[in-house]
Amino acid sequence: MYVMTIDQRGSTGDVDRVPDLLNELGALSTAGRFERSVGDEVQGVVEQPDEVVEIALHALRSGRWYVGIGVGEVDQPLPASPREGSGPAFVAARAAVDRAKAAAAHVPLAVVAGSGRRPGACANAEAVLRLIGRLVQDRTVAQWKVVDVLRSVRDGQSGSSGTHGTQKIAAQKLGITEQSVSRAVLRSGWQEEWAARPAAATLLSFADDSTEGDR
Repeated sequence: MYVMTIDQRGSTGDVDRVPDLLNELGALSTAGRFERSVGDEVQGVVEQPDEVVEIALHALRSGRWYVGIGVGEVDQPLPASPREGSGPAFVAARAAVDRAKAAAAHVPLAVVAGSGRRPGACANAEAVLRLIGRLVQDRTVAQWKVVDVLRSVRDGQSGSSGTHGTQKIAAQKLGITEQSVSRAVLRSGWQEEWAARPAAATLLSFADDSTEGDR
């Protein structure tokens, strides 16, 4: 199981962005339910590793959030509100978001193992998520316009990301040349991101399945 704690960066000098983030997370196709936990922070329990990847990268996109991911057991049954949850994964998520704040100059994301889980497995998942997160954080506004349209086209057609046909449709929708779309794909790391997402999810799954007694 995964507990995610996402805290707003620079909240003392900024507006409260929690309501907007909660709306955005609610619009994602995920089973995790998030709530404000305390201050400018949200927390949620997520069961599927690919959903953790989706949520983490969405939060990193704006550059306004620290992302902490705790991996491990949660006390059952799960309460109606994530704020009332307990267990090793909740403790790990708190440690993870604190460590993400220490990495703010880089990619502010951390994955921490709860009691009984292997720290090394979580470190591997964190490393890949930070690499993908760098691609996401470094995109320009213009590149995001292309990437967002490419994703909507891909999701609508169940096609692979960045193919020639998909890029042609995106160019038509945006009113730009296919060559401009191709350059944006290359410079944004769009194909690399989507090639690496399954690897990140697999590593998170392995981290959750691995116990300290495993060899």
